[in-house]
Amino acid sequence: MTLRVLIVDDEAPSRRRIARLLEEAGDVEVVAACSGGEEAVEAIASLAPDLVFLDIQMPEMDGFEVLEAVGPDRLPAVVFVTAYDQYALQAFDAHALDYLLKPFSEERFRESLHRVRRLIRMPGAGEDDRLRRLLAELRNEGMEPAGRGSGHLDRFLVKQEGKLFFVPVAEVVWLSAEGNYVSLHTRGKTYLIRSTLANLDGRLDPRTFTRIHRSTIVRTDQIKEVRPWFSGDYMVHLADGTELKMSRRYSDRLFEQGR
Repeated sequence: MTLRVLIVDDEAPSRRRIARLLEEAGDVEVVAACSGGEEAVEAIASLAPDLVFLDIQMPEMDGFEVLEAVGPDRLPAVVFVTAYDQYALQAFDAHALDYLLKPFSEERFRESLHRVRRLIRMPGAGEDDRLRRLLAELRNEGMEPAGRGSGHLDRFLVKQEGKLFFVPVAEVVWLSAEGNYVSLHTRGKTYLIRSTLANLDGRLDPRTFTRIHRSTIVRTDQIKEVRPWFSGDYMVHLADGTELKMSRRYSDRLFEQGR
């Protein structure tokens, strides 16, 4: 059986290398090579390849957004091409058909292709379920769970300037609502993720973070002092000099933590 393959990578040298390795493998037809996510979504729909080598870190539309746009029910088999760190690779190990960690060797590529050939020929391979679980674990509105069973966030997955990277929760001083997004304020930098404070309020460790306003969550160990303001509200002064308003509605949360 000839394997019909789609290559998706924003770097031309990477696309050419994968195409060359596939050509050397034999019994493989490269139906298209895409440089971006939107092009990839259209190619998957129109060409219906058996297998996609999918780069994760692409500008405009990353690999996860390609999966979401196509939908796991309509996706072919996927081998992820990624530069993720070891923490994220635990999820790939558990849920992905296979992945190639950049930079990968030719031997590793051949191993991956052999594995994929064997698995996609097996009835009931369950690729749809794998992709659903992987998306749920890795994307989860830009958040990463902490250790098993804790239920609290350990770090945030941030997309910025076409790159994906992690920001540890331990580095975040306060968070603010920005419409359908949340700004993560660290010491000297601010990052934007797609989420809501309502969602985060239930997933951050309440022993470390508290909500002080409908648009603000703060790390309690960074609070230097709290001063009364107007109409029962307060001004919260952080160790780095930031001043935040705390509404009367949320003040009990903070004061109860200090007892």
